[in-house]
Amino acid sequence: MPLTDVAALVTAAAAEQPERLAVVEAGGRGMTWAELDVEVDRVASGLGASGIVAGHRVMIAAGNRLEFVATYLGVLRAQAVAVPVNPGSTPAELARMVVDAGARLVVADADTAASVREAVAAMAGWDGEGAPLTPPRVVVIGVEPAPGEKSYDDLRSAAVRPVPPLPDPEKLAVLLYTGGATARPRAAMLSHRALLANIEQVAAVRPPMMHSDDVVLGVLPLFHVYGLNAVLGGVLRHRAKLVLAERFDREGTLDLIEDEACSVVPVAPPVFAQWQGMEALTERLGPVRLILSGSAPLSAETIEAFSGQTGIPVHQGYGLTEAAPVVTSTLCSADPKPGSVGAALDGIDLRLVDDDGVPLGGATADDPGEIQVRGANLFSGYWPDGSGGPDAEGWWSTGDVGFLDDAGDLYLVDRVKELVIVSGFNVYPTEVEAVVDEVPGVRQSAVIGVPDDATGEAVVAYVVADDPAADADALRTAVEAACELNLARFKNPSRVEVVDALPRTVTGKVQKGRLRGAERRRQRGDLL
Repeated sequence: MPLTDVAALVTAAAAEQPERLAVVEAGGRGMTWAELDVEVDRVASGLGASGIVAGHRVMIAAGNRLEFVATYLGVLRAQAVAVPVNPGSTPAELARMVVDAGARLVVADADTAASVREAVAAMAGWDGEGAPLTPPRVVVIGVEPAPGEKSYDDLRSAAVRPVPPLPDPEKLAVLLYTGGATARPRAAMLSHRALLANIEQVAAVRPPMMHSDDVVLGVLPLFHVYGLNAVLGGVLRHRAKLVLAERFDREGTLDLIEDEACSVVPVAPPVFAQWQGMEALTERLGPVRLILSGSAPLSAETIEAFSGQTGIPVHQGYGLTEAAPVVTSTLCSADPKPGSVGAALDGIDLRLVDDDGVPLGGATADDPGEIQVRGANLFSGYWPDGSGGPDAEGWWSTGDVGFLDDAGDLYLVDRVKELVIVSGFNVYPTEVEAVVDEVPGVRQSAVIGVPDDATGEAVVAYVVADDPAADADALRTAVEAACELNLARFKNPSRVEVVDALPRTVTGKVQKGRLRGAERRRQRGDLL
């Protein structure tokens, strides 16, 4: 019988190999498949005892740890909706997402508890668009609960009650915030169907990305779709072993790979710049059979240099939160080519359209088109009303521009959206601009992404002062302080440029292409 629930993968693994290690932390804590299945039951039962019923949203603001895995799967087993968020989010960002999702409960760890508490306190008396707002309950991991809160240990101590099977895989499983066309947060609605479909699509790739005897590095953040479904979902499907690390560290992650004999290493592109040229790198990556790169494009030169140094194959792909996430992989290419992100996975269709949405008969590097995707792995639209989802024929416009060669391999060219990708994380310029424009003394701002060796891209803010005679350094400092207070660190501008005016079209629209051109000249040394 086909599975309808992502959490059922744990039960299936526990039945097949109960004593085998499923998940371990870098610090040594671990759980077998049988122990993880019991823990998921306990969390699901604790949520039910706390008043969480099917469809309620539960926010998870925690780092890569055993409790994240158990809470995420416990929420799904309880037929509630998981809302994993960046643990580096500011209290203001957390408050906005809690309100937007209507979260009934927030699970926080020692690193996020203070921000979650501040967010909840700030919500007192706040009404969300005219509706009375009830602050969510808070569950804390590894820290003493404040009055009115509950500890994770209390949550999991409730009597275990069996939950009936999920009746419909179309039920919403996860909300993942990806930003949006406005400064408001926007969450992609991923059903159990979408998550399971992509897990199976990836599992069908040959040669396989994971085997049952693989040890998989879990350094990618679990709140991100890449870590959540491509890595954790793949581990659940293949009954592999997941080694969790809180964050990437240039030396420490290599030590962990050696100590745990990690054989599959999924990472984001900035990792290669960190490791390139390190002494004894090949020996330290000795257990590794495959490195997978995703979340942002990786240059052909980087892949060639890294594989040339280490002898380890590096395969990359193209994916999106809305696709749960994997769309293409170079493992699907008959003959992987430099610069390509590979061919579509089985069960996923790709096509290219022109500016009017008309399908192109063919697209070349000189005449690319916008990428559209169709498949069972696609999301159900954006929260809460499902807007922006696939059309009546199942096609969804990605906002990315590319071309397909004769073999069906995809090449990315540009983005229709102005999305900036910093270390694999999405930054929407409008969200940063909304913060910058509120700084006293700022007339207008324009935010763009620029290439960065360490993070792939970095955020740069161009600012026009209200008063042309204003102190540029003081205004720059004020903008930086406001961004640090209101935005997660990866969204903060790496540089703030105070300018007399922003370039505009005849209709008054800011010409960000000219700003990006100026940045390219700057990097070439044409500008000081």
